[in-house]
Amino acid sequence: MDSLTQALYGATVQGALLGRRQGRRSLVYGAILGTLPDLDVIIRYADPVSSMTFHRGFSHSVFVLTVFSIVLAWLIRRWRPSPDYSGARLAFTIWAVLITHVLLDAFTAYGTQLFWPFSPTPTSWSNLFIVDPVFTVPLLAAVAASGLTRRQPMPTRGLWLALAFTTLYLAFTFFSQSVVEDRVRETYEVRGIPVERVQIGSAPFNSVLWRYVVDDGRGHYYEGFASLFDPVKPGMLREAVASGTIGATTPAPDPRFERGLALRDAFSRDVGDHALHDRLRWFTGDWLRYDEIEGVLVVTDLRMGLAGRHFFRFVIGERDADGHWRALTPRNWPGLRGGADELKLVLQRAWDSGVRLPLADWERDMR
Repeated sequence: MDSLTQALYGATVQGALLGRRQGRRSLVYGAILGTLPDLDVIIRYADPVSSMTFHRGFSHSVFVLTVFSIVLAWLIRRWRPSPDYSGARLAFTIWAVLITHVLLDAFTAYGTQLFWPFSPTPTSWSNLFIVDPVFTVPLLAAVAASGLTRRQPMPTRGLWLALAFTTLYLAFTFFSQSVVEDRVRETYEVRGIPVERVQIGSAPFNSVLWRYVVDDGRGHYYEGFASLFDPVKPGMLREAVASGTIGATTPAPDPRFERGLALRDAFSRDVGDHALHDRLRWFTGDWLRYDEIEGVLVVTDLRMGLAGRHFFRFVIGERDADGHWRALTPRNWPGLRGGADELKLVLQRAWDSGVRLPLADWERDMR
């Protein structure tokens, strides 16, 4: 999540748990703690792939943060003991602020290594956009109301209400995501298009519109958008197939793109083991696309952004004089990120199923 939301959520959690004892200071302490795990960004790495894949690593581990919470609480009690609350309550509050930070990050699409130093694919539920006003504004209102009050002790009801609302909102995002994913799978299955896996993430600033990427397991992927408000009911498409309205040979509703797996395999044959490429595949769950552009191999993370407007693209290799691939120290590949025009279309799609985004046209910009 964005830094403002993390600070506000940390302030809300600590204020709710210790506000009646620490007063308005609890909001400041919580805001500081709420941003602490992201200080790993000050570490500089030799290349952008390392920078991406080591971020949200050890500093976002539930194991590291649990130990850190206990040690920090012990140090605080030694330095400035308070009779108003126990060391156990302080440790739990610190732990709650830090753990909710990494859980909020896991709700986004980036990837969070919750179980570091163990190495399962980083957690990315992708049900919350990195900036979501519906989630953030109640936290801001609650923290502002508590911070500006002169009542003693500081009231915490508004903070608890904000936490309850955001928790319910997160539950809604999971529901919305699940409903839309079921529709997407049905859309492709009724057309006889294999669905090996689906990556579905929230569109900018809302939780009713979802961007999805469908992998057919044959080296292709389809990309599109679906809204919770689309006029499609469960089973409607299967009924259309049964009635002959939609046939199994009906074209897919979204453009089909190549993942470039032949390029990936050729690179692997020529180069052999490539630790950073392997790490990128692990970190992204292998949601990658490969393009040869001007003699270099460009790898694109398909999870974030949209066709032709992806956030993360890296050069990892180049052709030698004999036409074979050789590895390079990864570097960023410049590309379009999208702007006001794209955002306007995307947000219109949330409410109007008739809006069609020119994904195929935007995809050509990748080259």
